[in-house]
Amino acid sequence: MFGRTVLVTGASRGIGLAVSHRLAAQGNQVLGVARTTPEGEFPGVLLTCDLMDAEQTERVLSAAAGEYQVDGVVNNAGIALPEPLGGVSLDGLQQVFDLNVRATIQITQLFVEGMRERGWGRIVNVTSRAVYGARNRSSYSAAKSALVGLTRTWALECATDGVTVNAVAPGPVETELFRSSHPAGSEAEAMSLRSIPMGRLGQPEEVAAAICFLVGEEGGFITGQMLCVDGGGSIPGR
Repeated sequence: MFGRTVLVTGASRGIGLAVSHRLAAQGNQVLGVARTTPEGEFPGVLLTCDLMDAEQTERVLSAAAGEYQVDGVVNNAGIALPEPLGGVSLDGLQQVFDLNVRATIQITQLFVEGMRERGWGRIVNVTSRAVYGARNRSSYSAAKSALVGLTRTWALECATDGVTVNAVAPGPVETELFRSSHPAGSEAEAMSLRSIPMGRLGQPEEVAAAICFLVGEEGGFITGQMLCVDGGGSIPGR
């Protein structure tokens, strides 16, 4: 895949930044969307936008849709709030769904029609191993499961238009988001490691490789699928 324009949300760090670097190295133009700037130079155009703000999202991304011919969208931005059953706040639930689900729908709708008209497009939604269940993650698990449903629905709707829609579900990955609730050496980290047959955390670059494969030409006959990148953590009976 060369010379395409791909929009990546949550692009300033972690998986999103790794995806941006990989796409750029393949010769593509990257439009990154993030609230903050990354350390070092970003490998493309970085659009500053708080995706929790629906009006700002509409304004910034509509302007981008008018300026760029976007061939692919990687919906990577997300938030997780650790809350056990009995302690799930409605405000927290709304925040998690707002960023993980509402923003994904809003952004994808701004660009998908152009892809369909041109007969080529790629949409990748970043979900999570939490779709199989995760302690203290009611809001997050529900929101990421919603993305799986959207992935399959959109894949059906776009299948004859040359637009594929897939999902990638990472397991525990060495990112700031993971470390915010799983400090190094903590019991939370140890519990996560025990759930991974490979016995280690994933790296952002490993998840980026899967995402970029689905964004590329080689993934053209794959749609409506969820690819788990989790060191075997989603294997039943583990």
